[in-house]
Amino acid sequence: MRLVVAHSEPVAVVRLALPGLPLPGLPATPGTPGTPATGSPTPTPVPTPASPDGSAPVFTQPPAQLGSNSLSFSGLKGVNLVTVPLADGSRIPVLKISADSITIQGFSLNVRKQTGPVLLTTADTMTLSGNVQVYLDSATATLPDGTPLTLGASTPPPNSTLPGQLLRVTLRLVGATADSIVYTNTNQHLSE
Repeated sequence: MRLVVAHSEPVAVVRLALPGLPLPGLPATPGTPGTPATGSPTPTPVPTPASPDGSAPVFTQPPAQLGSNSLSFSGLKGVNLVTVPLADGSRIPVLKISADSITIQGFSLNVRKQTGPVLLTTADTMTLSGNVQVYLDSATATLPDGTPLTLGASTPPPNSTLPGQLLRVTLRLVGATADSIVYTNTNQHLSE
């Protein structure tokens, strides 16, 4: 059995130039990173375009706000930039995290529509196990050493990987699938 949690909203794609790297189409200046001392520029890294995820379910808008005290990965397979289908027939770019399991401590999920009631779900722990696929618009967290981390469709992690644990995590969750999703000490509250 496969369980699906899905919510999403439009995403503005922003392309950022990295400090010290020339903008595409502009000549590099000698002495800047990526430019040899001779003054001839080295190729500027080209961002990998998002590829369609053929296994993704169809998602709806807007994304849910997921907060947690900590998030741990087991068997992290990668973090990739993909596009996923929306109910209106369009596609949006998202980060896809693939893992054997993800455990979220101090789980809080705020699901809302453009108008209408808000559903808040809290749990001591949420565990996603087996073929875990998490699709997110953006994330902020703190690494165990205190370093802040910000990720998004336009700012994926280097080397398509993440550390095994993130602290004080906030995700704009587009959706998630797994063979099993288990909550402990769950509470739900619907409000206008």
